[in-house]
Amino acid sequence: MKDAAPVQPVAKYRKDYTTPSHNILDIDLVFKLHQTQTVVVATSTVLANDGATSLSLVGEHLELKAVCIDGVDWSDYELNDEGLVISNLPDQFDMSITTELNPSANTALEGLYLSDGAFCTQCEAEGFRRITYFLDRPDVLAKYTTTIEADKEGFPFLLSNGNKIAEGELENGRHWVKWQDPHPKPSYLFALVAGYFDQLVDSFTTRSGRNVALEIFVDKGNLNRAHHAMLSLKNSMKWDEERFDLEYDLDIYMIVAVDFFNMGAMENKGLNVFNSKYVLADQASATDKDYLGIEAVIGHEYFHNWTGNRVTCRDWFQLSLKEGLTVFRDQEFSSDLGSRPVNRINNVRIIRGPQFAEDASPMSHPIRPDKVIEMNNFYTLTVYEKGSEVIRMIHTLLGEESFQSGMKLYFERHDGTAATCDDFVSAMQDASGVDLSLFKRWYSQSGTPVVTVTDEYDAIRKTYTLNIRQYTAPTATQEDKLPLHIPFDIELYRQDGSVIPLVTDAKPVDSLLQITKESHSFVFEQVDEKPTPSLLREFTAPVKLEYDYEESQLVHLMKCSTNEVSRWDAGQTLLAQYIKHAVNEGVDIELSDDVINSFKALLTDEGLDKAFVAEALTLPPHSEVSGWFDTIDVDGISKALKQLKLAVAKGLESELLATYQSLSGGEYDISHQSIAKRALRNTCLGFLSCLEEHQSLAEQHFEASDNMTDTIGALSAANQSDLASREDLMNAFSGRWSHDGLVMDKWFMLQGSKPSSDVLSKVKSAMEHSAFSMQNPNRVRSVLGSFFSNPYGFHAIDGSGYEFAGEMLARLNTTNPQVASRLIDPMLKFARYDEQRKQLMRQQLEVLRDTPNLAKDLFEKVEAALK
Repeated sequence: MKDAAPVQPVAKYRKDYTTPSHNILDIDLVFKLHQTQTVVVATSTVLANDGATSLSLVGEHLELKAVCIDGVDWSDYELNDEGLVISNLPDQFDMSITTELNPSANTALEGLYLSDGAFCTQCEAEGFRRITYFLDRPDVLAKYTTTIEADKEGFPFLLSNGNKIAEGELENGRHWVKWQDPHPKPSYLFALVAGYFDQLVDSFTTRSGRNVALEIFVDKGNLNRAHHAMLSLKNSMKWDEERFDLEYDLDIYMIVAVDFFNMGAMENKGLNVFNSKYVLADQASATDKDYLGIEAVIGHEYFHNWTGNRVTCRDWFQLSLKEGLTVFRDQEFSSDLGSRPVNRINNVRIIRGPQFAEDASPMSHPIRPDKVIEMNNFYTLTVYEKGSEVIRMIHTLLGEESFQSGMKLYFERHDGTAATCDDFVSAMQDASGVDLSLFKRWYSQSGTPVVTVTDEYDAIRKTYTLNIRQYTAPTATQEDKLPLHIPFDIELYRQDGSVIPLVTDAKPVDSLLQITKESHSFVFEQVDEKPTPSLLREFTAPVKLEYDYEESQLVHLMKCSTNEVSRWDAGQTLLAQYIKHAVNEGVDIELSDDVINSFKALLTDEGLDKAFVAEALTLPPHSEVSGWFDTIDVDGISKALKQLKLAVAKGLESELLATYQSLSGGEYDISHQSIAKRALRNTCLGFLSCLEEHQSLAEQHFEASDNMTDTIGALSAANQSDLASREDLMNAFSGRWSHDGLVMDKWFMLQGSKPSSDVLSKVKSAMEHSAFSMQNPNRVRSVLGSFFSNPYGFHAIDGSGYEFAGEMLARLNTTNPQVASRLIDPMLKFARYDEQRKQLMRQQLEVLRDTPNLAKDLFEKVEAALK
């Protein structure tokens, strides 16, 4: 007799949303912490909706000890694959459920687990069900009281959400602390941390005069690396008051840095649990990019206090309601505190590279998905980054003043509730009077729109016409596409670099064109010469632009555009033309004198922000270039990018060297000016290192470095150019930092990204390093994540990279499927590669599909790809 076929995971649909059968008004949690036998007693006040007498609670990996209703042992319940069903219940009752769990065995890092000996939780999206049987859904909001008991010597700090209201001593060296959160919240925002930490203490006075205690907890010995995080937190609180008129609402705000964490950070109410990567920084151990990343992520989680916590999501399909909006807020925070053009360029790079690739993949989905099997799979660039672009488009259409009015109305209507994306758009529309009914299609339509522009100039009538068409190709789950509302900013330039005013029907018109139909023609009058158009300025919509620019026009825009993002974009478009020609025609890259001189002018312009110049000189990455072709030519793209880098280095050699030498020295600090100088100097070093006569520079740079930014700059240059000094420099770095896994992640990432045929052996060797752990998501992402994105090894024509990837994903499936699911994405796009690579990748996906007990996280993606 054959074994029964495994039960396939079942999809959930947004259209099937129903309100919960019961509401939980408040919950009292008692944790008796033990590494292998933690007991949780959850007592809730429950109210039935519409006379429901049966309550279905979800739970995973729990041992049920007791169920009591109104203080009486209750036997009328049933355990099933989903959780616990309790029957014959009154309309309102107190429910007490006792469970036991084993945190030390929880390698998935969801629910309650151990991170380097400290107890820690991660409950978003659906981790609370690993703590107790519960209505673990975002539209069930309750007030939480949490009591934590533990051994005092091993766990002196017992932390949870809200304000501390009581504490005391117990027998046998144990103690307890009680926390109470006055704000109703869903279970995904619950947090508990217990451990032995160093504590950094500060305070912030809100504009209404309330004093808020600020506390950051880090592993012992790391206190000196927490000061930048504290400064970032205070800057976030001040900025949110000034820009969004939002004030913090508790007496204390705590951040805990843990080393074992699946995400970047988590906005749990009043107790943010952070990946240590986004807390710890000092001159010796953190790069400028780390400092800026900490500032952004600290801000992001703090801003969630209102956009995510005070107003939360009705259901997980609405995830972009909190994430897209909060990413927009953290991007604005970073832009207001730093360089707005540089921040915008970095935002655009993410959209044009990995997000556009996601749109074109089998897992393509709208920013508000309609179907889901495993919710963790929808913490995506589409939901976060494209979601932010959708919010930015609303801001562009409304303007700052009306946008802020919309935010105020949104909070007035929905504070303390679980809302939807439609609720947000309605508040924006009602506050501004701007019709957003067509714009709402951005929430429900997947894929990347292509905007094609042609133009005509009538010298006699002095009119200039822009013909604009939009088209969105079918995606994996959506055949038919409708026109979107696309804000499309333009500017027209004369040959002398001056801007031509936009006039239609003898009246001045706005530069922001409204694309609302499949095609439009815009006619501009009083245009005294054929202009050079600057299109989609500031990247006003997440679309692909197609316009047949002449090289001379792009050179002109690089010089005269009034907008730095547009100058950068013109340079990128110029380079893209050379790359596409080289790959399509199989020819070598030779840059014209005009192109070289254009980049030379940027490099030598003392009036430009050096951070912007560094961005302008940065070549598009392989991942972004891959998206330009229907069939990805791995080897052709790699060859073209190497040739392009060499051509730029040779063409700008003397200017690169002069700039590099002029930017040396100076006291280390993290002001924008200092960060900009280091960025440009390390960019110059990267180009110079691929020229034989300057290859000694990387070693000199490494030896002279007094900060991690320059150290990694030297290592990256040696790694990317595969210099003879690479191994010595890598060994020197490892010898100094082997004790610090977080710093070693940089070393692991360089090993995985080495652009040469021996990279797989480097990766396997790195995984034998004493600092590596397959149980630590940061270590795994640094080694395997960088390798899976490395065209030289991952896409090796013999399939060795794919075979290794399949083995690693199968291992992670049994320990941490959430990490495996995020790593697998490069394999899902197998259909876009040449036939040999396509078949080799497909084979590995088929092996994974047939793996016994394949986790939902992986099943959903593998199944979608193979279909």
